[in-house]
Amino acid sequence: IEPNPKRNYVMQWNLNVQYQLTPSLTSLVAYVGSRGIHQPYRPDDADIVLPTLTSAGYLFPRVDADGNLLDGPNAGMAPARINENYGSVRGMFYEGRSYFNALELQLAKRMSHGFQAQGTFTWGRSVDTSSATVAGDAFGNSIASPQFFFDPRANRGPSDYNIGKTLVINGLWEVPSPKSITGPAHFLTEGWQLGLIFTASSGVPFSPTFGTGDDPAGTLSSDDWAYPNRLTGPGCHSLINAGNPDHYIKTDCFSVPMAPSQAFFDANCDPAPPTLGEALLPGDLRCFNLRGNAGRNILTGPGTTEVDFSIFKNNYIRKISENFNVQFRAEIFNLLNHANFAPPVTPDNSDIFNSAGAPTGIAGVLTRTSTTAREIQFAIKVIF
Repeated sequence: IEPNPKRNYVMQWNLNVQYQLTPSLTSLVAYVGSRGIHQPYRPDDADIVLPTLTSAGYLFPRVDADGNLLDGPNAGMAPARINENYGSVRGMFYEGRSYFNALELQLAKRMSHGFQAQGTFTWGRSVDTSSATVAGDAFGNSIASPQFFFDPRANRGPSDYNIGKTLVINGLWEVPSPKSITGPAHFLTEGWQLGLIFTASSGVPFSPTFGTGDDPAGTLSSDDWAYPNRLTGPGCHSLINAGNPDHYIKTDCFSVPMAPSQAFFDANCDPAPPTLGEALLPGDLRCFNLRGNAGRNILTGPGTTEVDFSIFKNNYIRKISENFNVQFRAEIFNLLNHANFAPPVTPDNSDIFNSAGAPTGIAGVLTRTSTTAREIQFAIKVIF
């Protein structure tokens, strides 16, 4: 634990303009922002082999097929972690940063003529160097804890909980009852309410990884995931196949980290990566011990769309009191039974390649949903 941490704090600000369009209709435009300074930055294992920063990115020590150093005074020995007297060392450093900016729009109609409605749209972005709380990977879409505690900027990206766009529309209609009807027919036709909530939002981010579990980069960390390289060829402006649960990630837009030149490879890269089990062929510039340029949370999971519907029947019993109401409720969640997929499981379906650099074949397969199937519930509510 950092012995003398700097004071951590969060600054928040907002500016909004509201305008009444009609006696029952109002609008709002708002900007909301925040910034966190010296926030907790929690790696689950800070006892790793430290890399060096090169022109091509962070590079871990060059080793042979047995994992022993090829260069330096300790050549022939395994690379050393920060402290070899321990297995893993959890860390808590107050060096995290967070940033949030959002535009909010709202149009609201107050109850009049038996109808009310509201629409809200939020377009925002949350960025941080780590979304960790108690654990380094606090969310289902989180990668294992941040390895680069010595350079948090290397982990900067969209927050694990970032949702870029959200639209919510809701309405309530009090169904009018014919005034000419009396008796039991009037009791059956009065007091009905119909409600609707429509929600649409973009998905949460996740990270492309490779070789998780086998430590292809040689970090000697218990959180041994690695980043691949992101390619910029044709068709790779977007890295996902939206609407395709069997091949959601464009795996052709990624590769094992590559050395920028033969000279760089000869001087810095593993000639026979331990996880490959053999020497690379001449001209193969895959550099397993180089951190790939595919950053944290550069992929966005599937969005969510849901319609919830409700039917209420209010039954006022005036003999008890003016406001005594026995309300019958029927609520339908996910009315259209729309399947909302969760992002790929990390690392099972986010590993583009295995530790030997071969495609896993299951990268981008969506196996979970983020919302339930259609649900219908009935209830009686007594209001007095």
